[in-house]
Amino acid sequence: MATVADATTIAAPGRSQSAASGRAGSRLRRGMRRNAAGYLFLLPWLVGFFGLTLIPTIASLYLSFTDYDLLTAPRWNSGENYAYAFFQDGRFWSALGVTFHYVVWSVPLKLIVALALAMALDRGVRGISVYRAIFYLPSLLGSSVAVAVLWRQIFGDAGVVNQLLVLVGLNGPSWITHPDYALWTLIALAVWQFGSPMIIFLAGLRQIPQDLHEAAMMDGAGPVRRFLKITLPLLAPVIFFNLVLQTIDAFKAFTPAFIVSGGNGSPIDSTLFYSLYLYIEAFANFRMGYAAALAWILLVIISAFTALAFLTSRYWVYYEDEGR
Repeated sequence: MATVADATTIAAPGRSQSAASGRAGSRLRRGMRRNAAGYLFLLPWLVGFFGLTLIPTIASLYLSFTDYDLLTAPRWNSGENYAYAFFQDGRFWSALGVTFHYVVWSVPLKLIVALALAMALDRGVRGISVYRAIFYLPSLLGSSVAVAVLWRQIFGDAGVVNQLLVLVGLNGPSWITHPDYALWTLIALAVWQFGSPMIIFLAGLRQIPQDLHEAAMMDGAGPVRRFLKITLPLLAPVIFFNLVLQTIDAFKAFTPAFIVSGGNGSPIDSTLFYSLYLYIEAFANFRMGYAAALAWILLVIISAFTALAFLTSRYWVYYEDEGR
């Protein structure tokens, strides 16, 4: 027969666990009260993250496996959207090819122009702040609709480019409507937006010790050798940073192609960027499920290129603090 002591002993663990949970809850409430101001400041970011990023991302992943046209309820179709994209949709591969062509040419050319101008400004030009502002301005305006419209006028049949060619006795082609030249006008527009990487390059150049250049000059190294052996290796982390950012931006390019091509990738899909094709499928053809699948394919492609850049960076990016 159980005694009172035995009953007390048996009940003690339960009371101990209850007391421990009570103390933990009290500490949690005190911590919440103490950090209430911090949580309040984080609230807009949390609302934006969950409401505008996380939940829409999960919803788009679900929609990519459905037939959805905004008017009827989504209908599950497994992976038919992805199968159609890879094995039946010719415009998908056309858009992918145009986008890769754009990325391969626009990103290196933009970085070369940005680095060249950054090195020119790094020589102590008078009024450098004015030049920085002027050169950065295209990066602020380049993705706007107004500049895209202006670009269409510049390269039109009677645009500024053809008028300048007439002055030297040449007849310029129809840059916008000719499939061999239309994409190059958009590449030129992308290269013109060199301001952002130029500013980053200029900041990186200012971090390179001048003692290294002076020592190399005393050893008889010329400008080209100093550039190849000192500037480029020490600037490699900045080049890597700009390369990743500009590649991601190039894959997502939309506004110039939409305005210059009239919103359909003309002529004959030569300016059909991947993001433009995604827009057409979503908001012109109302194939929201298929457009969501295209968006996820683009995410995978960008992630693969970014991962490849990070994996190969160990062979060419020099970090001074790591001694390699």
